[in-house]
Amino acid sequence: MTRRRVLIGAAGLGLAGAAAALTVPGLVGNTDDRPVALVYRGPATCSGCAESVADLLASAPTPLRPVYCGPDEDVDVTPESLAGAAAYAQPGGGSLARGWRHTRDYAPQLRDFVAGGGTYLGFCLGAYLAGDDPGYRLFPGRVRQYIGTDDATVHDTDDTVVSVSWRDRERHMYFQDGTAFAVAHDDWDAVGATVLARYPNDEVAAVVTPYGRGRVGLVGPHPEADESWYTGTGLTNPDGIRFDLGHDLVATAMQR
Repeated sequence: MTRRRVLIGAAGLGLAGAAAALTVPGLVGNTDDRPVALVYRGPATCSGCAESVADLLASAPTPLRPVYCGPDEDVDVTPESLAGAAAYAQPGGGSLARGWRHTRDYAPQLRDFVAGGGTYLGFCLGAYLAGDDPGYRLFPGRVRQYIGTDDATVHDTDDTVVSVSWRDRERHMYFQDGTAFAVAHDDWDAVGATVLARYPNDEVAAVVTPYGRGRVGLVGPHPEADESWYTGTGLTNPDGIRFDLGHDLVATAMQR
């Protein structure tokens, strides 16, 4: 992503400090009984992106307990750490090639985690990584750049705001070279999908699909974008800064 943000302040530091003391394998537990969501933070994501996803998960109506994971965190992505989690979140970042280079070793355990009943949440790059070219192979179709689809309303990789139809209501979302999703014959019912949002050209912008006994929630734009994303790039969201779309994605993906 072109957006660059360093998260400084009590909220971000509070999440980081809390993550280090939560009950997952290898860590000292506390009395917080919210379901754990592992949130990747490392070289495959951009500055501040993991923290924004963690804030979104923690602020949901049924909140999750974010625990940062990655090669330089107290917790890495392993079968043991995933066994203590209800969800795994992959935030946005840079290019797919670079992201895959840093995360490809996670692919087998992430497939096992979701197949066994876990939830994968992919935001922008995290959605690209759910595909198979390359990726974790969690999505039953094609993941591609929205800007490369026919009649796309965005034509470059600059940060912008995009219009979507989310559950048949027009909304606006922060966007930077996000994904579009497709399945064979456009038959979403055949793969058991819940399509949450479409771009103006009818390409799918957010979707939840099953994988084994688990679920995969993917979104091309950024429902986790807080006010600093907009002020840092000079953009304005006509709807205001709201997180209900991200909360809807998480709630739908967590349903069983």
